[in-house]
Amino acid sequence: MNNYILKRVWSALVVIFVVSFITYFVLMFIPGDAAQLILGTEASAEKLAELRNVMGLNRPWIVQYADWLGGLLRLDFGESYLYGTSVLGLITQRLPVTLSVAVFSMLIASVFAVVLGVVSAIKRNTAIDYFSRSVMQIGSAIPSFWMGMIFIIYFGLKLKWFPISDYTPLSDGFFVHLKSLIMPCTVLAIGEIGMLLRSVRTSMIDTLDQDYMDMARVKGLKSSTVYFKYALRSAMIAPINVIGMQFAKLMGGTVVVESVFSLPGLGRLLLVAVEQRDIVLLQGIVMFITAVVVFTSLAVDIIVMLLNPKIRIRTRGE
Repeated sequence: MNNYILKRVWSALVVIFVVSFITYFVLMFIPGDAAQLILGTEASAEKLAELRNVMGLNRPWIVQYADWLGGLLRLDFGESYLYGTSVLGLITQRLPVTLSVAVFSMLIASVFAVVLGVVSAIKRNTAIDYFSRSVMQIGSAIPSFWMGMIFIIYFGLKLKWFPISDYTPLSDGFFVHLKSLIMPCTVLAIGEIGMLLRSVRTSMIDTLDQDYMDMARVKGLKSSTVYFKYALRSAMIAPINVIGMQFAKLMGGTVVVESVFSLPGLGRLLLVAVEQRDIVLLQGIVMFITAVVVFTSLAVDIIVMLLNPKIRIRTRGE
C-alpha cells in the first residue's frame, strides 16, 4: 500500500514538472515581453534593452526556466508586472473566493445528484427515472454563461432575491456570504449535476443487481436498510472519483462564472493576466491550478483505495 501511494505521489510530481515545462515554453513565445509591458509600447529600444538585461531576459531560456522552477520549489512565484506585487500573494488573496464557489457548487451538485441518482436507480423506468435522465442531458448541455445571464435577469433584476454583482466576504458573516454566492454556485452546480447523477445512478443499479443484494432482501431486511446501509455505501466509490475530478475542474474552471457575476476570484485574475499579457502572473496561476488538480486527484485515489477492499488488497502486492 505504501509503495502504491509513493508511486502515485511520484507520478503527481512528474505531471507537475511536465506541465511547468510546457507552460513556460509556450508562454515564452507570446508576442511582447515583461520589459515591454512595464515600460509600454512607446519606450525606446535602449531602455528596453537595459531593462531586459537587468531582469535577465537576455539569458538562455533554459536558464530562465531553471531559475523560475527553483522559485516555484521555494514557493516564490515571482512578481506580477501588472500589480507590482507577489504572485503568490495575489493568488492567496483571490483563492478564498474561488474555493468558496467550488465547495458550495459541489455541495449543491452532490446533494441533488445523489438523491436523484439513488431514487432513479430504485425506481427504474418510471417517471422519476425519466426526469432524472432529462436532468442529466439538460444540465450538461446548457452553457454556464447563458444560465448565468438568465439568473441575473430573473432572480437578480426582476425578483431582486439575490445581489447581482455584490460579493460579500466570509468575514462579514456566513449567511450574507452564502447569499452572494447562491446564484453563481447554482449555475455551476447545474453544469456538474449531470455527470455525477449518471455515475450515482449507474453505480447504484450495478450494486442493486448483485447477488448479495438479493440475499439481503430474502433475509427480510427492510428496503431502506438494503438501499441506504448496504447498496449506497458500496455504490458511492465510483461517484467519489467523479466528485474529486469535478471539484478540481471547478477550481480552475470558474473563469466564465466569475466574470459574469463579477467575483474577485482566481478565474477572473487569470482572465486579467491573459488580457494584459502578465506572463509571470499567468504562469503562477496555471501552476497553482495544476497543483490543485493533481493533488486533488491524488487524494481521491488514496481515499478510494482506503474505501475499496479490492483495491486495498491489490495494492498490498505493489
